[in-house]
Amino acid sequence: MGEPQRDKLKVESRKCVIVSVIDPLSDQDRDKAFDEMEGLITTAGSEVVGTLMQVRNKPDSATYIGKGKVLELKELIGATGADLIAFDAHLSPSQGKHLEEATKTQVVDRSEIILDIFATHARSHESKLQVELAQLLYLRPRLTRMWTHLERITGGIGSGKGPGEKQLETDRRLVDRRISELKRRLNEVIDRRERQVASRNRHMTVSLVGYTNAGKSTLMNALTGADVYIADKLFATLDTRTRKWTLPNYGSVLLSDTVGFIRNLPHHLVASFKSTLAEARHADLLLHVVDSSHPEAVKQIETVSQVLEEIGVDSDDPILVLNKIDAVEDRAKLDVLRARFPNSVTVSAREKTGFEKLQNAVSQRIADGFLDARVTASAGNGKVFAYLSEHAEVMNTEYEDSSVVYQCRIPRRFALGLTQAGADVMSLDGTPLTLVDEPDEW
Repeated sequence: MGEPQRDKLKVESRKCVIVSVIDPLSDQDRDKAFDEMEGLITTAGSEVVGTLMQVRNKPDSATYIGKGKVLELKELIGATGADLIAFDAHLSPSQGKHLEEATKTQVVDRSEIILDIFATHARSHESKLQVELAQLLYLRPRLTRMWTHLERITGGIGSGKGPGEKQLETDRRLVDRRISELKRRLNEVIDRRERQVASRNRHMTVSLVGYTNAGKSTLMNALTGADVYIADKLFATLDTRTRKWTLPNYGSVLLSDTVGFIRNLPHHLVASFKSTLAEARHADLLLHVVDSSHPEAVKQIETVSQVLEEIGVDSDDPILVLNKIDAVEDRAKLDVLRARFPNSVTVSAREKTGFEKLQNAVSQRIADGFLDARVTASAGNGKVFAYLSEHAEVMNTEYEDSSVVYQCRIPRRFALGLTQAGADVMSLDGTPLTLVDEPDEW
């Protein structure tokens, strides 16, 4: 078999063997160790023809798996006719190189597969820029591994740089230049997205977050009548969609669907998708959607919470939405989830059940974040009027001598900005006024 070809990273239409290394102290269910990776491989368009598991305390520094397992892997490749090896881990460039040399078969890791899926599903200009940047950041330290066909003509000691080495340096410069260009363009996108999200301050915003394939898009379609793309695949949608959602006894809010998360999400992707995740960072309320029928539902909840913390979102604040209750076979497991998360709401986006309770929970949470206030300012204080126009709903205005009194409803996080603008603020119902210490800039 010839040397592995690295000119194409697509894993579509390939026969794949999955390799997983599990820590003996881990609580991971070994019977389901390959389930998520098989889902990723299938979504990427390949066929899983074999699996190989190793239980060890620490991955091998050279090949990630031990020498014996490498031999076993070669036998499995020969028996199955596989032309691709997928590791359920993040491999270092040297580990990937050593594995390819030992097996004479292309090796990809978890990051590369996720990047490939993202590249396939990217539709908008923004998401394509984000995916390309993540791919280049991932590939740059692996360029040497992709130029193995030039190793024979690399210059020796005292002979200067050979053609292979010169080509590699040229490629690195080109990659670095493209990375800089993508970062510049994405910074412009991020600034534009931040301004766009900030302009919605006068509207309450709710964002759907959750593990990939938890049913966020289905739920959004059911709640708003939107036409967001739906597929039973991982990372079916990458672009944020925002639609108007009308809540009973409250009014309209803006509901956004965000990209799904996954265990061991590549850091390059998290960094590249900052503009998309801005919706979650700036939302007034998060709905954390969970596939309650999934056997690893609790771990998925923990994974999403970790990613939210990584991007600067308070992971304790979201309303937990236990979705897909129609697919739960053992109702006792659903009862366990409800007991562990007593403030959660159970729904079925597909059957459109449980929506009334969800809408009431959202309306109540939003109402708790508002303050009905009496704001008094001097008639010439234009800052207060401008601030109220941007952040509050003014229900009544009265003029008293040289002062103006506004009766308004304002998010509590903006109330302190009124006092900083020179206004006196009092609660209409006479309850003590509690203001957020760090308001948004006005």
